[in-house]
Amino acid sequence: MDNKEKPDCRLIGENGNIFNLLGLAARTLRKHGLDSQADEMRDRIMGGECHDYYEALNIIGDYVNITGPEETDMGMEGMKL
Repeated sequence: MDNKEKPDCRLIGENGNIFNLLGLAARTLRKHGLDSQADEMRDRIMGGECHDYYEALNIIGDYVNITGPEETDMGMEGMKL
């Protein structure tokens, strides 16, 4: 999936429980009308394709652009270097 097609999802700085992150990412996808991708992502993570936390994060990253508060609240232009 191309980065331009993936919606931004603020996960950095959130509760790191994988079920919480999965829920946030799924909600973001559904908000953007990508219900089937939300279901596919959940199935990949819960269906045995991933075996640890980091694999689950990588799968989430296949569907959304993982961002932090600076990137979603102010846009990339507002980030301090």
